[in-house]
Amino acid sequence: MNEKICIVGAGYVGLPLAMAFSKYFETMVYSHSTEHIRALREGQDRTENFSVHELQTSSLSFSSDLDEIAKANVYIITVPTPVDENFNPDLDPVRSATESIATILKKGDLVIYESTVYIGCTEEFCAPLLEKGSGLTYNKEFFCGFSPERINPSDKERTIHDVMKIVSGSTAEVTQKMKMLYEHIIDAGIHVAPSMKVAEASKLIENIQRDVNIALMNEVSVLFNALGVDTHDVIEAASTKWNFHPYLPGLVGGHCIGVDPYYLIYNGEKKGVKTPLIAQARETNNTMADYIVQKSLLLMQERGIDAHKASVLLLGITFKENCPDIRNSQSVKIIELLNKEVAEVNVYDPVADKKDFLQMYDLHLLEVLKQKSYDAVIISVGHDIFKTMPMREYLKKDGLLLDLKGILPKGQSDFRL
Repeated sequence: MNEKICIVGAGYVGLPLAMAFSKYFETMVYSHSTEHIRALREGQDRTENFSVHELQTSSLSFSSDLDEIAKANVYIITVPTPVDENFNPDLDPVRSATESIATILKKGDLVIYESTVYIGCTEEFCAPLLEKGSGLTYNKEFFCGFSPERINPSDKERTIHDVMKIVSGSTAEVTQKMKMLYEHIIDAGIHVAPSMKVAEASKLIENIQRDVNIALMNEVSVLFNALGVDTHDVIEAASTKWNFHPYLPGLVGGHCIGVDPYYLIYNGEKKGVKTPLIAQARETNNTMADYIVQKSLLLMQERGIDAHKASVLLLGITFKENCPDIRNSQSVKIIELLNKEVAEVNVYDPVADKKDFLQMYDLHLLEVLKQKSYDAVIISVGHDIFKTMPMREYLKKDGLLLDLKGILPKGQSDFRL
């Protein structure tokens, strides 16, 4: 195959995909951000997946100029798909990327979407935009496909090569072409979905299943704590049965699990179909920050700590452990709520990028930690580096240690979910 591939978007999904394809095909990476492209050319990967050496010795080319990528005949869209302030799908990044590619689309070109979208989006929303911008006819002069991304950020064991890929094209021939393309880089195998709608739906329920199960654990965790029962002990005991699936309670943020359910809820609303379980799971997980703050204040009161004079240290603001991604961080919600109740909230996260955090949330990260300075320390993200830190040394006498992720041995903290 002599395909020329262009990956549109160079984040947690796009860059690993581009690096993988570049070993077999002429591969380009496009971003509208000249600053991002400049950084990539210098070998700087903000997702921390690839080293300077790996990027600069690869055969990849990076560009923010549409004319430079016009020679490609396969475009793969990997831009973010967030929700807006009302939790409705925000398709602006997909729209922008699609309209840009439409201006350089040629006869015979294939546009594949890996961005998570609502069911039917590729054919009902994206293809018409490509037709309008290119003047070409869908499924006659250009074609589309959908292959949901399955990247697990910062996972060094399950890389892009190790997770089965789902593919589906707008025609049977396109599906086979996609299968042959991805077979070059996927060792785990290819699953051919019978339609693009099935492929779109499969991505949504992968993350919705996790959201619902974590919501269950969060709900029972609140109850178990009220009953004086350790949730982790309960999960460990229940896990001795072969058909119990262990999920841990905690904050649910990020750009997948905390977002994707709203895309299926949107589908339901458009069809007049209610999805109360999915909606309730989202509500449960969204209220965990409130519960954590209220629990922290109650524990302070029981310990005789005046919350209005208290200094609190929050450890971790990324959306998951050992990953620098700070989008949709639920830890930020804890900070905002605590700031209304306590004298001071400091935040420390050596995994996160300080400049990105300041730019996105207008908040500062500590450079160093001071001993005996805090009335409460809250571990909100389970980074490996936190597991070996002397947590009690940062606390004042009678200070509280809240381990939301249960990363410390039982008994070393005053509270855990």
